[in-house]
Amino acid sequence: MLRHAFCSAIVLGAFVAGSNAALAENRVALVIGESPYRMVTPLPNPANDAQAMSQLLRDAGFEVTTAADLSQKDMNERVGDFAAKIAAKGPDTVALVFYAGHGMQIDGENYLVPVDVDPKRETDIPLQAVRLNDVLNTLNSVPSKMRILLLDACRNNPFTAINKTAGHGLALVDTKTGIPGTFLSYSTSPGAEAEDGNGTDSPYTTALLSAAREPGVPIEEAFKRVRVAVNKLTEGRQTPWDSSSLTEDFRFIAGSGVDGANAGPRPVTVKRSADEWRRQLQGKPVEVAHEITVADGTVESYEAFVALFTQGPLAVEARVWLDLHRRMAAWNEAVLINTAVSYRGFLAEYPQSDLTPTAYRLIERLNNRPTIAPVVAAAAGGAPNAPASPINASQASTSSPPTNVALGPTCPCSAPALPIKKIDTPPTKKRESDPPKRASSQPPRGRQVVDEDVPVYRRPPVRDYYETAPPPPVGVGVGIGIGIGGGGFGGGRGQMGGGYPGRFRGGY
Repeated sequence: MLRHAFCSAIVLGAFVAGSNAALAENRVALVIGESPYRMVTPLPNPANDAQAMSQLLRDAGFEVTTAADLSQKDMNERVGDFAAKIAAKGPDTVALVFYAGHGMQIDGENYLVPVDVDPKRETDIPLQAVRLNDVLNTLNSVPSKMRILLLDACRNNPFTAINKTAGHGLALVDTKTGIPGTFLSYSTSPGAEAEDGNGTDSPYTTALLSAAREPGVPIEEAFKRVRVAVNKLTEGRQTPWDSSSLTEDFRFIAGSGVDGANAGPRPVTVKRSADEWRRQLQGKPVEVAHEITVADGTVESYEAFVALFTQGPLAVEARVWLDLHRRMAAWNEAVLINTAVSYRGFLAEYPQSDLTPTAYRLIERLNNRPTIAPVVAAAAGGAPNAPASPINASQASTSSPPTNVALGPTCPCSAPALPIKKIDTPPTKKRESDPPKRASSQPPRGRQVVDEDVPVYRRPPVRDYYETAPPPPVGVGVGIGIGIGGGGFGGGRGQMGGGYPGRFRGGY
């Protein structure tokens, strides 16, 4: 009897410890609902979605901040205040952001759309909306245990000035490329549009309210159920999507045992190949196989489904999903590379899509980007042995080297530029303070001529003397320089008679 009572106490203690572990973490949430858009038709459901999600999260132990009808300035301030709250709570904090309203992608970037936007062109959106990456970066800037972003923001683009050229829905975001511990969910697939719904809440929020309230269900399992429920509710027109880099487990509502608490690392899931999924789906009814595929939501499961089931509406729906996902993955890769070549590669594979205008616009923008021109050090101002300035790769093979580099003194008169030769340096008198030098085995340096076709990027040595090759004689030179000072004067007098070169020689 005593032993049985002791065992019961242990089990009860373990359950209490597990429940306390689930409640020990700090949970904070920011819930935003954008309904009364000023320049387009208001959305009826985001305000309802925000209220319902706020109540769910409070029941799940979150400290909730609810905001509605925000301008761009207000939305940025709320996100900043939320990051400050996370920092105050400490690193053992689960931070959740729920957004319901309009969202769109511009040039491969995702934006949350405040109620006060009035875009006349696509370039107005980055100035008037809130970039999703800025929200992610703000949340990542403070230490936290986990970051969860739930976006019911893939509704249609209502702005007539840009909805013909902007891409549909939201662009793909892979959380695995960022800081671990992030879970991101879209109300529909990347590149697709979600429905606002005919009921009180949107189809996505309706399914989420049901799945998240089930005790002990891990977050990724809950969103598998959300995918299936929304897909059925919209008859295949909308299938939610998520990306996870979580390293720990999370449940909205703790379970009734130790296994239901948010304790310990997240269970490792093994990714199956398309062949493995084909063996699992083989022989199952098409409806059952389709539900399994939608719940999994991976490319491999869809590839297996379309290989096994080639006829019927579910097969068509699966192929549409697979083609859209591949296109958005290719677009994400092109945007990350961000070169004209990457966008041309995307257009070669998908020449006609909603992203075609954006791809051509980005190619034109890259082609018009200024290039760095080569900088050649002047003879009088360059540093010896200075490295050449970087030259654009496209110009390296086509641009000819400069030929008008000044290498020495120039004539102040209007005579044409003359080729320049380098002559021997006259011996200098050794100073008494100079240390003794070792005799060189090299022969004396002879007369050197600088190749006129080779550009020179360095300043010539200080002690080199220069002379200009004489032009064709015009007359008989009579000025002969005698002595150092006289040579300069005599050479100047002899300029008109052919003694012009002596001006430089004697002048030194």
